[in-house]
Amino acid sequence: MSQQPTERERIVEAADRLFYGRGIQSVGMDAVREEAGVPLKRLYAEFPSKDALLSEVLNHRAQLWSVGIAEAAREAPTPRDKLLAIYDFLGEWFRSDGFRGCGFVNAFGELGAVSADVAAVAHEQKASFQRYVGDLVAEMGGSPVLASQLAILAEGAQTTAAIGRRPEAAEHAREAAEVLIGAEFPVES
Repeated sequence: MSQQPTERERIVEAADRLFYGRGIQSVGMDAVREEAGVPLKRLYAEFPSKDALLSEVLNHRAQLWSVGIAEAAREAPTPRDKLLAIYDFLGEWFRSDGFRGCGFVNAFGELGAVSADVAAVAHEQKASFQRYVGDLVAEMGGSPVLASQLAILAEGAQTTAAIGRRPEAAEHAREAAEVLIGAEFPVES
């Protein structure tokens, strides 16, 4: 039996949909209230400001990303396969309805210059992803440079897919990742 989201979760999910779909600055608290189906007083009881709500939305989005990557890697038997599963996860995401690129890059582009909190959350999410890739590469005995290259491929694929409307960027990034991994770990004949 699935558990119904709490009112707070409904608010965060509604704000996430609106902020991601329309942009943060163009969405007011009244639109969030309407989307979440809660009274404005209740919305402000949960989140006293739009900044507080945005912070929770970004934390929610970071959790979704981490869970999505972990689920994609769950069945992969080796660190190499787990790394390549990242690009498979991206390919599915890029083809999903409403894909608009990385929510952290979008938030940083919109507010990073004026909001230290948004800049910090975006920075931490990117650093966390880099650590995840770095840990998998280290398990293989690979270099930090390879980890950085593989993370950059994933980040670039997100931007290419969003701006260029090219979901196949995930497959291209995966192919490039295989080349980079193969260069560091050549198969002996």
